[in-house]
Amino acid sequence: MKAIAESLCVHPVVVSEVMKIGKPAFGVAGGLMAMMVIGGCRDQSPQGPLPAAPVTSATAPYVKSYTTSFPLRENPISEAGRWMGGKTVGIDWGNVSTSPGLAIGHAGPKEYADSVALLTGHWGAEQTVEAVVEKGSVHRAPEVSLRVRSSLSAHRCSGYEISNSLHDGDTAYLIIVRWNGPLADFTYLLNVQGKQYGVKTGDEMKATIVGNVITAYKNGVQMGQAKDDTFASGQPGFGFNEGRNGDYGITRFTVTAADAP
Repeated sequence: MKAIAESLCVHPVVVSEVMKIGKPAFGVAGGLMAMMVIGGCRDQSPQGPLPAAPVTSATAPYVKSYTTSFPLRENPISEAGRWMGGKTVGIDWGNVSTSPGLAIGHAGPKEYADSVALLTGHWGAEQTVEAVVEKGSVHRAPEVSLRVRSSLSAHRCSGYEISNSLHDGDTAYLIIVRWNGPLADFTYLLNVQGKQYGVKTGDEMKATIVGNVITAYKNGVQMGQAKDDTFASGQPGFGFNEGRNGDYGITRFTVTAADAP
């Protein structure tokens, strides 16, 4: 997502699953893929292979979480089929790759072709997504993006993006954006600027969506909020801004999700 477009030219993987809460499921059709090796997935961390993917049911109520510190070297990220990519699935966007301890983006060739990685499987509508930032040398418009209630299919990317700039000064920003489907079709729900919105190495970004309220946090402090009723379900994930913006990424990603009350 190109922020303020007009003004700005290893480690363990933990999966927990299925806490019964006595309500019908609320999620996206399709189950998590079983453990498998696909192109580029043979590297393993010193801790050994990834745990088997959790079993889910489209009709069972659940609370679900996933945490990764990116133990594998993969391009694009897969972690045994747990991720889908903006280029691999969406075609017009970019993928995310990983080396042990770091995830970075590879934007698509066109304007607004952010790199995107979304988790596969069933996810509740109320989602909390967190990422820890790694900042190297940056330029232009570097962004780390969190995604909630999002989806990918051929030539379509929809859902909500919450992005922080990696700039230090007053040109830093926070945006909450609704992606409407086709490439470059998006709507700002929040667009604020100031040095307080910039993130750096070690900062923790967090985004939540509860009902129609999307809230952004930095290191536990609420930084912004927006409301939108367009998407009632979808996948969590993360990504990075379009174009070439320097050396940066994330070192850890965590999501928890629950059925809507």
